[in-house]
Amino acid sequence: MFDLVVIGTGPGGYVCAIRAAQLGMKVAVVEKRATHGGTCLNVGCIPSKALLHASELYNEATHHFAGMGINVVPELDLSKMLAFKDEGVKGNVDGVAYLLKKNKIDSFHGTGRILGTGKVEVTFINGETSVLDTRAVVIATGSDVATLPGFVIDEKKVVSSTGALTLDNVPKTLLVIGAGVIGLELGSVWRRLGSEVIVVEYLDRILPGMDAEVARAFQRILEKQGFAFRLGQKVTGVVEAGGRLSVSVLPAAGDGLAETLLADVVLVAVGRKPYSDGLGLDEAGVARDEKRRIITNAHFETSLAGVYAIGDVIAGPMLAHKAEDEGVAVAEIIAGQAGHVNYDVIPSVIYTAPEVASVGRTEEDLKTAGVAYNVGKFPFTANGRAKVNRTTEGFVKVLADAATDRVLGVHIIGPHAGDLIAEAAVLMEFGGSAEDLARTCHAHPTLTEAVKEAALAAGKRAIHI
Repeated sequence: MFDLVVIGTGPGGYVCAIRAAQLGMKVAVVEKRATHGGTCLNVGCIPSKALLHASELYNEATHHFAGMGINVVPELDLSKMLAFKDEGVKGNVDGVAYLLKKNKIDSFHGTGRILGTGKVEVTFINGETSVLDTRAVVIATGSDVATLPGFVIDEKKVVSSTGALTLDNVPKTLLVIGAGVIGLELGSVWRRLGSEVIVVEYLDRILPGMDAEVARAFQRILEKQGFAFRLGQKVTGVVEAGGRLSVSVLPAAGDGLAETLLADVVLVAVGRKPYSDGLGLDEAGVARDEKRRIITNAHFETSLAGVYAIGDVIAGPMLAHKAEDEGVAVAEIIAGQAGHVNYDVIPSVIYTAPEVASVGRTEEDLKTAGVAYNVGKFPFTANGRAKVNRTTEGFVKVLADAATDRVLGVHIIGPHAGDLIAEAAVLMEFGGSAEDLARTCHAHPTLTEAVKEAALAAGKRAIHI
């Protein structure tokens, strides 16, 4: 008998299992892959960041090193770059396996199925089954690639995010369907390595849900890098013709004329969907919503007593760190403690160059809610460290309540934005004001000074602009 069985060992699942073990529970995990870590570590966050890092260095060496007095002529060895990515993945998944073993967590590699309260059936790769008895179950099965009707993803010519990580040649033309985070990150990888990148997006803007001013600035930067955007258009079909792909495109609205675009590889990046099928949920009485997400209450418990769910499989942003926080919270709740996640302070990052990061509310959110606010902005062109590093694209934007000065949102486009956003998240977690941020001493010369100056600007007293 286990105290807890966790189905899925992505960031949410394995963190949940470890926290539960720390709290004294006897824990088991069920993982369908041969390795732990879920989509994130195996075919998502980790391998994509490895390729983003390597391709950015290649691009720097190709176009920018000479300006710093470093004369090199880089040569791309794609197979070695992919091996570098795989090495990073192995190090991470092996690390998770070590942590599970260290915390005395039993691992079962197979598919999990809920048989009812307190019972999980595991089907192993050889077809044999075993039933685990447990006091509680946490479903942490994550998400899967969303597809388009009529599109067959072969991971060779028409690829998902998974196939885009393993292309054995740099495509002359890469057509990306969807201007979201995944499409722009992977498009950046192959653009830096030499591909022509065309992004087709159904909406009339990139990155829906992001602060609109930041999204517009980001689009301009990507266009300078060589991206071509076809906004307000939809892809209606793709066929192979003469060794290339012929992609049919129509205006998303109205009766415009069809157009044909040629590409060598098409990346379908239209989002992700919860991985909630095949778990026996309907038979067991676990309710789902119209988007196939598992419905949970404020304590992450489903409609079936003793069964909980976290991460991409429930409502909310599909982010690994959101799943991790939920994993810790639900483990503590099951242990009788007061686990909690503050959904108002969950940062998000796009790992392009420059990076884009945000936490909290956007200007559009605040306008819709009728909240009066002050805006403080500071460009990296006025930051000393960014100047000498030649990384001056972008800005920091602080949104503060006009009445209380409490920081409601921070948005950054620029160098190391994913790291810079952390201090904003800490400030907001403690209900801090723009004044608090502005009066905190920041080291010089650092990029963090741009955050301080943006906070000063919210009070109309920035020093360096």
